[in-house]
Amino acid sequence: MVPEAEEARSAVTKPVERVAVTEEAADLIRRLTGTHGPVMFHQSGGCCDGSAPMCYPDGEFMLGEADVHLGDLEVGLDGQVPVWMSKAQFEYWKHTHLTIDVVPGRGAGFSLEAPEGLRFLIRSRLMED
Repeated sequence: MVPEAEEARSAVTKPVERVAVTEEAADLIRRLTGTHGPVMFHQSGGCCDGSAPMCYPDGEFMLGEADVHLGDLEVGLDGQVPVWMSKAQFEYWKHTHLTIDVVPGRGAGFSLEAPEGLRFLIRSRLMED
């Protein structure tokens, strides 16, 4: 096969990475997992908690056909941490790469980091080719 054709084919089959995590956020996720067991994220669509990545015990947030699995975070645990978003919100964010980060402040009331004095937030950028 011509090298250019092989390179083009591998680019087509390579999965798109839509989510990442900073080391600081990964540290907090590991701590929360030690306390609560496996966790997951659902990117909030607004309202009371703004547009924040919400961290829940894995399986406690009801997912359905109206949700899109964006990917899994590798944080140095046995399992991965899934990240979800509603389909409606994904339509607006489908060209965006999301990085989960953490900053000092009060977390959202329903998110596991709320009592930690820290809050998860999303840093975004347009997807690259």
